[in-house]
Amino acid sequence: MLYDTAMNQALCFSYQHKNLIRILFLSLGAILILALFSVDLFVGSAGLSFQETIQAIFTPDNVDPTVSLIVRQIRIPIALMAILIGLSLGTSGSVMQTILNNPLASPYTLGIGAGASFGASIAILLGFNDFLVALMAFIFSMVISLLIYFFGTIKKMTTHAMTLLGIALLFLFKALQALVQYFADDTQNQDILFWEFGSLQKVDYTKVLILFVAFLVVFPLILKNSWKYTSLSLGTTKAESLGIRTGKLKLESFFLISVLSSLSVCFTGPIGFIGIASPHMAKALVGEDHRFYLPLSGILGAIILLFSDIISKIIAAGSIFPIGIITSLIGVPFFFFILIKEKN
Repeated sequence: MLYDTAMNQALCFSYQHKNLIRILFLSLGAILILALFSVDLFVGSAGLSFQETIQAIFTPDNVDPTVSLIVRQIRIPIALMAILIGLSLGTSGSVMQTILNNPLASPYTLGIGAGASFGASIAILLGFNDFLVALMAFIFSMVISLLIYFFGTIKKMTTHAMTLLGIALLFLFKALQALVQYFADDTQNQDILFWEFGSLQKVDYTKVLILFVAFLVVFPLILKNSWKYTSLSLGTTKAESLGIRTGKLKLESFFLISVLSSLSVCFTGPIGFIGIASPHMAKALVGEDHRFYLPLSGILGAIILLFSDIISKIIAAGSIFPIGIITSLIGVPFFFFILIKEKN
């Protein structure tokens, strides 16, 4: 009896200790986001001094209007959007990998980015403005998501089949985009190419607000099911034995993360590997308890994207690299690492 009591106390202490460590990781991640956000505001191709940037943030009337414009209308929205897109893609990737039981699943690898690129390409070919380009990108990225969603519902597809369907749609829309580019002129092809790189340079407060509201609505709905995702990560049979309707959970979750992913991609173009890298890093730090795993995946996504944005500004003096190139350079080696790890 005493032995059982001692064992229970030891297990309870161990569980509490693990949770404290997980909370510490979340806290450190939030602090690092604030630090990188601050650095991002001071870094840029305009060559503004530290004092000018501080004045533009807190006393904009005391600085040159151009300086105030650069800091308040360009740098701050870009940094905020980097955080929101990182949170959205990181969270979406972690949920996708859980419900599809596939460590390589992400909005990028399942074709959502390819659908957005195709929609944007058509809009650019037709001479639409930036708003309509973003709208077309959102519509076509949601088309891919809904195709996977409805095929999964109607045909009762397995998660493996849904993953293969997403990959098939990725190649289909890539081929359709190549066809659009064939008919486009040189200027249009240049615009399409730049959009495909993925960039934060065209964001504004309206786009930031839209994504913020979407994340504010979707993330609590996802986090509410965290215990279900934890059970699902142990296997479908285990989850169903606990009374979880796994089919309904997977389809509802897929729809929610599709909205987040589509909004993220339509405003900036495809930004790859955030949805793959950050969930794996989060899992290595806090395990598969989704109460901590989901928020940390989003936090790490925001950290990676803020860091990439800073690198894109300082890699070449006087110019800004598209952030999608930076995340790909970071993500591709990580992608190979995952493949090798899974093979072993």
